[in-house]
Amino acid sequence: MSTTNGQWYPPEWPERIRLLSAGELTPVTPRRAATVLLLRDGPVGRDGPVGRDGGGGRGGEPAPENLAAAPEATGAPEGAEVPVEGVRDGAGGPGGPAVYMLRRRASMAFAGGAYAYPGGSVDPRDERMVTWAGPSRAQWARRLGLDPGEATQAQAIVCAAVRETFEEAGVLLAGPTPHTVVADTTGDDWEADRAALVARDLSFAEFLDRRGLVLRSDLLACWARWITPEFEPRRYDTWFFVAALPRGQRTRNASTEADRTVWIRPGDAADGYDRGELLMLPPTIATLRQLRVHGSVAEALAAAADRDLTPVLAQARVENGELVLSWPGHDEFTKHIPGATGGSST
Repeated sequence: MSTTNGQWYPPEWPERIRLLSAGELTPVTPRRAATVLLLRDGPVGRDGPVGRDGGGGRGGEPAPENLAAAPEATGAPEGAEVPVEGVRDGAGGPGGPAVYMLRRRASMAFAGGAYAYPGGSVDPRDERMVTWAGPSRAQWARRLGLDPGEATQAQAIVCAAVRETFEEAGVLLAGPTPHTVVADTTGDDWEADRAALVARDLSFAEFLDRRGLVLRSDLLACWARWITPEFEPRRYDTWFFVAALPRGQRTRNASTEADRTVWIRPGDAADGYDRGELLMLPPTIATLRQLRVHGSVAEALAAAADRDLTPVLAQARVENGELVLSWPGHDEFTKHIPGATGGSST
């Protein structure tokens, strides 16, 4: 449900918060997860043909306001050295870069109907060694806010970000060498491998090794970290990454969890949320507001290096007979729920 804007707010939250406050609800340990804000300079619009794979608004519902159809990307020979769109020349479009978003099916138990980014949980097998380019695993551990000895876990989070982007959007941040990126992942053989990854019949390490690919961790930059509130039964400790869409690759709705995908300017998406037209979780709209000030993909990627990755975790307290739900540093998400009883929790 939503209130005055498009914030996803389920009706069971107040009762779960009260149970947590009364010590009758034990928080579950959050699973580590990663999500990726794919960016590109240039056109916005629906992702793929209408009705073909769900990317253009399955069910006939119109796309969000201010979206124009985007042209298909052109491929290049596999293994060719291809630039990352928007990074080499830094040229943005009017309103800055576009971000790739998917809409979760209304039937989903968690955040049904909400717009989000490609992402998911870390697979334990993401810790398996892969051929790696970019900052070392230890450097990534420091950047992600992990303990010095968690280099393997840092790799798993980065691998999850790359793997989930390929699984849900068909985009792969890997190449035959440390300085190249595959230019086309649309063939039947790629789809077979993607399906095997989704089914967990194939680990990401096996996939990269089979194809002789190097994971390009240098194409990712970490933007934020959010932890699902303690009163939620499904909890995730999620790192939000930004990355440029590699030139030649094309996105598509490859996720069974989404019924639409779209390229949209962060400002347009935020405006849609403010009008109550686009439903989103707090981390999604927060990252969109942060991105809208950057004029190009290159500018956004450069800004990521200085981003504060202190985890954002919701807090609940009782104040003047109301239960107050807030996210530190993000006052716009504060909720006042009348008729609260019991103690307080954080």
